[in-house]
Amino acid sequence: MSRVVRPSTPVIEYARQLAPEPRRAVKHALIELREERGDICALEGNLSGYYRLRVGRHRIIFNYAADGAIEAIFIEERHLVYELFEAQFIKRLKS
Repeated sequence: MSRVVRPSTPVIEYARQLAPEPRRAVKHALIELREERGDICALEGNLSGYYRLRVGRHRIIFNYAADGAIEAIFIEERHLVYELFEAQFIKRLKS
């Protein structure tokens, strides 16, 4: 089943700033995500309900929208992604 993938503005802007090879890898990974292919893992704890897609040293955080689409909402290098996303997620919940 093919799904619509909606990358957020921060994901698009981040990808544009990458070198050509990582940028191609991110683009290819988002295309493959339509078929839910790739190294996908459900997140736990405060981030349950979200998933990560591994793309080399980068991680894309996504979730499933009510309409069945996949919303790619955050991307960063592996060593930063979970801390930054969790901080942003908790900040959004408090406001």
